Amino acid sequence: MKLWIIAILTLALLVGASCLVGVVDLFAGNLDATMVLAVSRLPRTFAALLAGAGLALAGVVVQMSVQNRLVEPGLVGTPESAMLGLLAVTLLAPGATLMVKMSVAAMSALIGTLGFLWLARNVPRRDPVLLPLVGLIYGGIIGAAVLWLAWTTDLVQYIGIWQSGEFSGALRGRYELLWVVAGIAGLLWLSADRITILGLGEDTARSLGLDYRQTLLTGLVLVSVIVSVVVVSVGSIPFVGLVVPNVVSRWRGDNLRRNLPLVAWLGGCMVLACDIIGRLIRYPYEVPAGTIFAVLGAGIFLWLLYAAPRRAHG
Repeated sequence: MKLWIIAILTLALLVGASCLVGVVDLFAGNLDATMVLAVSRLPRTFAALLAGAGLALAGVVVQMSVQNRLVEPGLVGTPESAMLGLLAVTLLAPGATLMVKMSVAAMSALIGTLGFLWLARNVPRRDPVLLPLVGLIYGGIIGAAVLWLAWTTDLVQYIGIWQSGEFSGALRGRYELLWVVAGIAGLLWLSADRITILGLGEDTARSLGLDYRQTLLTGLVLVSVIVSVVVVSVGSIPFVGLVVPNVVSRWRGDNLRRNLPLVAWLGGCMVLACDIIGRLIRYPYEVPAGTIFAVLGAGIFLWLLYAAPRRAHG
């Protein structure tokens, strides 16, 4: 069976399961099933798909930017920086619109990511594990600053929401900002060749005629917008940008133009599957999809580290 048929069938099965699983039985007749689908189930499904696809694509761009497959936005301080921006705008302008908050978070995430890139220039590249460790420390410091600021201003509950990665609040009228991810995904696909050259390193990219700094900055701006939109809408979800690009790379090789749609599809499907599992595992209560994905992602990451490499793709 062709790959695209399998992809469509898998997506259809997950969307169907997501629409059927929930506290309200659509076939019991107690509530208007059409209203439940339109207001809650479909927005939640779209939110999980868009968040997963966006974070997976953001992982590809970050990995290419630092030429290291063991990093993702969550390992370079991007979500923590976005939370710092969100916290600042919440304190300084509590009545700001969602778009203003997202813009401030995106700018803060970009500054935080650029700060990691500045650090990365001074990190020896002989050991690929060293860079993610530096990112963990860097993100931990920013996260600690965010938690301290939230604690001193009695806003710790906001941090919990931004870190939760759960979709129960994704209702009609509250998730539509995530459709920005769909537009950015299209831009990334159109720029797939440039991102591939970016991953070859600064010297090679310049020798091939690529405006390295402009391409790098553009990619990081798009990553910052994706991460900020996801954090503002549903909270941070770890491991998506780390494991999904690596799984696709091991499966299909490194042709980004061919792989980016698969990365987006797999990221969306995995996050949606984790959201469905989270709704079932303690029914009628829910476990956040971010928690489910963290457990699953840790297992997949260990497999990626220790499994034998596949043969080279042609």
